[in-house]
Amino acid sequence: MRRHLSQDEGVGVGGVGGDRGLSTVEVVILAPVMILFILVLVAFGQLVSGRGALDGAARDAARAGSIQKDHARAMTEARQAAEANLADICSGPVNVVQTSQGFEPDTLFTVEVSCEVRGLATLGLNIPTTLSASFSSPLDPYRRTA
Repeated sequence: MRRHLSQDEGVGVGGVGGDRGLSTVEVVILAPVMILFILVLVAFGQLVSGRGALDGAARDAARAGSIQKDHARAMTEARQAAEANLADICSGPVNVVQTSQGFEPDTLFTVEVSCEVRGLATLGLNIPTTLSASFSSPLDPYRRTA
């Protein structure tokens, strides 16, 4: 009795079943590409998270400084507030700089906060990514007196 081979049955190398193992090759080629894509998404997610944290730190630093009585104490409090917010975000020192002029009542106390975030360093790419954010808070004439 003679049996006929259908298209689903393999005939050997070079025959109808010559694509055996092709899915394994596809997985071996595509798996590293997919893993790299996921790592890039994670790295950019860290950059977005760092941007949000930096904006919040600038807001808190400006607010902490604006309620102080004197300029020196205002900068100390602003620096402490920013460093507390960015302790686990930045991979280096946190810089806090006053960008407004003076420290008189009824003016704005503006600070710029900057630091280097991890971001692409997660992938092993040694690309420094320094982000900065600025925020202003009004100096209240009735602020703290002691």
